[in-house]
Amino acid sequence: MRKTEELLTDEQVAEARERRLVAAHLQAVENSPLTAEQTAMFEMFERERWSHDRRLAYILRRAKVAAMIHAAE
Repeated sequence: MRKTEELLTDEQVAEARERRLVAAHLQAVENSPLTAEQTAMFEMFERERWSHDRRLAYILRRAKVAAMIHAAE
């Protein structure tokens, strides 16, 4: 983490957690629930108070790596 990066406040973490829980419920309703790995990732974001920009960058990096691995197979 960069030293200048701001961490989320308690209120922002609580809001992000509530959005995650609602989204997870909607995913389950659509028969596409979050995996344990995905849930753990979002819980880590909350625990570590990552900014939304940092979360997005992390997810995009993971998606690119997964796409490269899939393309190589």
